[in-house]
Amino acid sequence: MRKHIVVAVLAVALLVPGAIAAEEFKIDPAHSSANFAVKHLLVSTVRGRFADLSGTIHLDENDIAKSWVTAVVKAASINTDNDRRDNHLRSADFFDVAKYPEIRFQSTRIEKRGEQYVAIGNLTIKDVTKQIEVPFTFVTADARGKKRMGVEAATKIDRYDYHIEYDKTGTTVGKEVKIELNLAAAAEPSAAAGAGK
Repeated sequence: MRKHIVVAVLAVALLVPGAIAAEEFKIDPAHSSANFAVKHLLVSTVRGRFADLSGTIHLDENDIAKSWVTAVVKAASINTDNDRRDNHLRSADFFDVAKYPEIRFQSTRIEKRGEQYVAIGNLTIKDVTKQIEVPFTFVTADARGKKRMGVEAATKIDRYDYHIEYDKTGTTVGKEVKIELNLAAAAEPSAAAGAGK
């Protein structure tokens, strides 16, 4: 009886590609970065990053529409290589990290547009959640005995949309913020195909 069950399971796995194509990857913060750039005094560009990020990427290579991603950034981990500026960015003038410690992104769908992919989802900063689109590319490879994934993504947001309204003239700090993500992730050994969000 047990032999028949095993055979049946293998048959289903072979007949249904999605059953073996979906994998979950955990973002590796040591090899990932969440970077941003914003204009300062209309002429220079300040660049920074968030050092503490985590998340999960559920990848179904047979049907990309079944893929999803969730990511969390600790707002207090902001770093622009200037302690005074970083403390100001952590204050209520900007991210108010004591009240809103996390920045979150949760995709609602993934689309393929030509040769590029787009993650559409909800970005939450402070007390605001808005839908954004994040174009991205990805690669997967087997390395050091584990399947790994690399993601490169970039988008732009208006900081005023998220109640980060310090200097509403936009002359000291620009309103448009460019975001660039470089993510490395490793497959979870226990990830179940088709797992829910």
